[in-house]
Amino acid sequence: MLRCDSLVKRYGPVTALDGVSLEIAPGDFFGLLGPNGAGKSTLLSLLAGLLPPDAGTITFDGEPVGVRHPATRRLLGYVPQTVALYEDLSADQNLRIFGGVHGLRGATLRARIDEALEAVALVDRRRDPVKTFSGGMQRRLNVAAALLHRPRLLLCDEPTVGVDAQSRLAIFEFLERLNRTGVTILYSTHYMEEAARLCPRVGIIDHGRILALGPLDELLTMLPFDEEIAFPATPATRAFAGSLAAHGAVSSDDTTHRFGARANFPLSQFYEQAERHGLSPRLFAHGRPTLEALFLHLTGRTLRD
Repeated sequence: MLRCDSLVKRYGPVTALDGVSLEIAPGDFFGLLGPNGAGKSTLLSLLAGLLPPDAGTITFDGEPVGVRHPATRRLLGYVPQTVALYEDLSADQNLRIFGGVHGLRGATLRARIDEALEAVALVDRRRDPVKTFSGGMQRRLNVAAALLHRPRLLLCDEPTVGVDAQSRLAIFEFLERLNRTGVTILYSTHYMEEAARLCPRVGIIDHGRILALGPLDELLTMLPFDEEIAFPATPATRAFAGSLAAHGAVSSDDTTHRFGARANFPLSQFYEQAERHGLSPRLFAHGRPTLEALFLHLTGRTLRD
């Protein structure tokens, strides 16, 4: 359905995209995973036809996509990273404006607005100014605005940034239902747990380059280990986590350390080392490797760096 070949985009001396190529099939829920500044938003802006590439091509069903091809762009929906709504207007008024941009009028527009507000659970707030909405409600309305013209492909640029857990879950469930109806979704995020939950196929991007691309299960086989050990990130475990770097891949966030051992590092030695640091075996949980571990393996840094 969507294909881009060797895309390059520069902003002065900075190369935001450096030869990006990928294909998305009808019905895909494709995840674009990478840290902030990796090139995700630039790529989605090019795919939406908002920016021209400096090199490379983009096609949708074989037809070119770009600033000069409005007919193809009408087949796409775009949810930007920054909420794009008129704050002083109501939800209903915002959707009337966005629907009108796509040529919707009269009874058709009214029916589409009713359908969209119902889908994102905002019917009871339709006449309230957007500035009175929570961040999560604004995000949901932004998604509704992108769907009024019933696009075949929805581009979502980190649609859950800054929202509460309840709104994030609501957005997940809505997008999953939408995908089941046949809408193809490209979803960019720097949260590995979002990509792992939503996206059967994932592309990992960093410094404007695709580092890995394919089904999640296949990507994880690129790791030199097939099991990961997780334990709490506390002052007591910090030194132990640091001591493991010589024996495998270590990634950390505010709550958890994760360790994937090299093949020649036996688990008995792991627990001996933990015991020397005064740590109980009950702290450790074994499980499947994560996308964050793969990103660390490919780049030498965590997704949050």
